[in-house]
Amino acid sequence: MKLPDILTLSRLALAAVLIGLLTATFPYAKTMALAVFLIAGLTDYLDGELARRVYGESAFGKLMDPLTDKVLVCATFVVFVELQLVTAWLVVLIISREFLVTGLRLLAASRGQVISAGFWGKHKTVSQLLTIIALLAGLSFQDDFSQFATAAQLKTYKAALAIVSHTLISIVAFITILSGAIYFYQHRKLLMTREPLA
Repeated sequence: MKLPDILTLSRLALAAVLIGLLTATFPYAKTMALAVFLIAGLTDYLDGELARRVYGESAFGKLMDPLTDKVLVCATFVVFVELQLVTAWLVVLIISREFLVTGLRLLAASRGQVISAGFWGKHKTVSQLLTIIALLAGLSFQDDFSQFATAAQLKTYKAALAIVSHTLISIVAFITILSGAIYFYQHRKLLMTREPLA
């Protein structure tokens, strides 16, 4: 297994570590969770660069790279629900879209076609990543630095974080669903054709 593939698989382990840190109660766990997510983002960048410039792209990498990204992002959103930071039904919409588009891509691949990331798909990814980083940073400040704030200040901060998190997840859900709808509209012939699968 080549280095880019190892980096790709490492995001599954990092996702598990991230979940553990987000649900932990020891000091600075949330700050460590933010660091782990940033490290996972770095591995995503590195495996792509190494695959393109040094080792060459592999079938395994093409399949697993987007899947491990989705596992990392979806797992983080699910934990945000457990922490009562975001609304569950919006996260269900986001995860459902990811499954459906992955299915569409697999259908296209079975017929020798490739569905590459479009304009809205790229914006979806950026919005998800920035939202996760922002909420992780918010949790880090709330949990790890609350000892420097008064009870009133902390209460105000938590209320503000709740508003910000709800706003951000709503925007992400809208962009995610919109990008999914565009993918299905652009490739609707795949769903209507009766050609046998390869």
